[in-house]
Amino acid sequence: MSRAQLALNVDDLDASIAFYTKLFGTGPAKVKPGYANFAVADPALKLVLIENPGHGGTLNHLGVEVASSETVHAEIARLTDAGMFTEEEIGTTCCFATQDKVWVTGPGGERWEVYTILADAETFGGEQLATTAACDCGPQ
Repeated sequence: MSRAQLALNVDDLDASIAFYTKLFGTGPAKVKPGYANFAVADPALKLVLIENPGHGGTLNHLGVEVASSETVHAEIARLTDAGMFTEEEIGTTCCFATQDKVWVTGPGGERWEVYTILADAETFGGEQLATTAACDCGPQ
């Protein structure tokens, strides 16, 4: 299973949860302080909301969630062979989950991750929740 991920900065997490619950007809899969995510079946989407007052309505980062670490490592090899610089994070804690991932940056500066979730975590990871328009859970 693969699905696209869209991580948004939001000013008000509770209002955003209410809006996206109505929009997609499903509640969040995970809610933590300053963070929520939705595992939407149709369309196949992982929607991540990161409370970031003053930056609401902006893109935090994009991604593709994949089923296994093997797939992440295959993507690392494929992207490297394609001449794309990658930043790898293996066994990292990000967004209240332990993950294996690889990051690349698009031509417009947009950050993309290909990742798999290994286990839930009790902490957001990185230094803290995002405090700027960029995600603190990935390389800057």
